[in-house]
Amino acid sequence: MVMSNRDKIAAVEQSHLKGDRPPFRVGDTLQVYVKIQEDEKTRLQMFEGLVTSRKGSGLGETFTVRRVAFGEGMERTFLLHSPFIEKLRVVRGGKVRRAKLYYLRKKVGKGTRIEARWGEESQQSGATAGPAPEVRPAVQAPGETPARGS
Repeated sequence: MVMSNRDKIAAVEQSHLKGDRPPFRVGDTLQVYVKIQEDEKTRLQMFEGLVTSRKGSGLGETFTVRRVAFGEGMERTFLLHSPFIEKLRVVRGGKVRRAKLYYLRKKVGKGTRIEARWGEESQQSGATAGPAPEVRPAVQAPGETPARGS
């Protein structure tokens, strides 16, 4: 069987895709660990911020991360499958109803906060940071009899 050019390109791209990237969405807070080459030394630099957009698919998929440092907003666009990204870590899931969060560029202070998303993705595969919540037994109020049979 003869492969078409599109199939050949897809096969080459498939070999370069990184499978270790955690699932994340627009509105999530990410830590991106980027390899920085300085002279003969290589070091890791962390860039933490809010994912404002995702574009593309396959090998050319990109995402943009925004952070505010020293009162100045910075946006950085990364290739999702770049060899310069050492690892991605989802710090917190955000609940948004937009595909692109460009409106945050005009907001300042508390107006830039995103509500936390609780549920399915934040609990899977240890993709989020932080200790597991402590489970405490229910406290009985004084003078109340314990409920039975439930």
